[in-house]
Formats: sequence, C-alpha cells, structure tokens
Amino acid sequence: MATTTEIDHGELVSLTLPTQLPGLRVSPEAFRELCEANPGLRLTRTSDGGLIVMAPAGSESGSRNFCLSGQLWNWVRLSGLGVGFDSSAGFTLPNGFVHAPDASWVARDRWERLTTDEKRRFAPVCPDFVAELMSPSDRRSDTRERLHEFMAQGARLGWLIDPDRKEVEIHRPGRPAETLKNPESLSGEDVLPGFVLDLKGIFDE
Repeated sequence: MATTTEIDHGELVSLTLPTQLPGLRVSPEAFRELCEANPGLRLTRTSDGGLIVMAPAGSESGSRNFCLSGQLWNWVRLSGLGVGFDSSAGFTLPNGFVHAPDASWVARDRWERLTTDEKRRFAPVCPDFVAELMSPSDRRSDTRERLHEFMAQGARLGWLIDPDRKEVEIHRPGRPAETLKNPESLSGEDVLPGFVLDLKGIFDE
C-alpha cells in the first residue's frame, strides 16, 4: 500500500527529485522553499498538495516559448491593460494548485489588488489568460489537465499549443474546447483585445 509523506516548513528543502513522487504531499511553504532550492526544475503543486516534477524545457522549446512570450510582452507594453508573465512565474489558485504556465496575463486592476508580498511569491490570483506550449516530452493529457485547472479557477481564455501536431486547443469558460489545425495566428479575443499571436517561429522549424 502506498504511503503518504508530509513535508512541513523547513523540511526536505534540497532534494534530488525523480520525475514522479507518488504519495508525497508538500505544504505551501515547503513547496516555495523547494522551488527556491531547486531553480533548475519545473515544479507544480496539485490542489491536494501533491508534487509534480518536470524537466527544464529543451532548447527548441525554449526558443518557441521566447517567441510566444515576446509577442505577449509587446502587446502588454503597448496596451497597458495588465501584467504579463513568462514561464518562470507561478500562481497559487484558490484551490491550492500552484503552477507556472508558459505564458500568462493578469488584468491590471486584479494585479494591483495584491500586496507587495503576494506579488513576490506565487501570487494568489488566477491569470485571466494562460498559454501552455507543449514540448516533445509533454503528454497532451497532462498539459490539458493543468490548463483545465486554470480555466476552472477563473481564467477567461486558455491556449494549449502543440507545435509537433501544429494544433491549438482554445479553451473558454463554460464551452467545449475548440481545436484549430495549423492556424497561422491566434486572436486574444475580448480578453486580450487587439492581441494576435503570429505562430511563425512556434510552428515553423
């Protein structure tokens, strides 16, 4: 029978972590310390305290994410409507799920309601927009599940981008996901008004 290990504040901060840690549970504070002690890992805390470990992105995936984040940054700078984030920024959702999407955005009024301390940690806010860019090692079902967490907790628009298949799933609250095959661009719709993501550099090798 599997056992559950509880990690509290100050315990097991530096770990040589395997890809999967079944039965392990971490407190919010311990999770923050694990992330600080292991900056080379991509860590996610599930809503029940479970720990998911993913390898750092490969160079090709990093280049694609740079293209995604760069275009979002330019729109954020020109629009002034909110704050954008790259794949290093984690968020704590209302249900306790903690994850760093590949790109995200929070409306300015919601961001400014947070305290300085909250902004400097895994901000307790669900982004209005979330994008997940799959790498070759990612499983689509796992990536979709992470995106579903954000949509269920308040995100208004989500993109699951699969460069290998040249497909995009568009997720909107209360509606079935829409799948686009080899689109040239994506619209930010009314969530990111005026933003259009050019998929050249993400789909093209």
